[in-house]
Amino acid sequence: MQFFKKCFYIRNSFSFYMKGNEKSEKSYRNRKSFGERYEYIGISQLLMKGYDVYKPLVDDQGIDCIIRKLNDSRPCYVDLQIKARSKECKNPALFAGMKINKPRKNYVFLFFSEKLNKFWIIPSEDLVKIASQNKSGKNKEKYNIDLISTKKNFDQYEGDNGFKKLDKVFENICNELS
Repeated sequence: MQFFKKCFYIRNSFSFYMKGNEKSEKSYRNRKSFGERYEYIGISQLLMKGYDVYKPLVDDQGIDCIIRKLNDSRPCYVDLQIKARSKECKNPALFAGMKINKPRKNYVFLFFSEKLNKFWIIPSEDLVKIASQNKSGKNKEKYNIDLISTKKNFDQYEGDNGFKKLDKVFENICNELS
């Protein structure tokens, strides 16, 4: 019962804090629901491609879902982070301020641009090589990538090519387990 009293207190404290600041609350709710919607769109794409998808209760490790695929009757797993840009944003393929926790073979990013209606699947080890990293400021050490940059070609990660990359990630991970 004590736990519920604390939750009630925290909720009421937050409501008091937000009073007169409904615009901020609405803005937060819109951003949060947008992110959740596109996580589920990404998950639906993975399910349609035959992957098993598991969603953690909490996203505190930069993992929105865990993907499983069988290889010779043995399961292999990949951690996935989903990032999305809305149709209202100025640069629809710029993903900025990303924290990439321990790039590794089994950690992949799925990027979606609502405005462009495009997605990219990029392994984290590739991402840290092709993205730029902030050297200073409040986003120091965080990564930025513009996926429609004229300087670089990201076709190998876009759409079905991205799923081919993901299949290759699974192939490599499963082969290492053999």
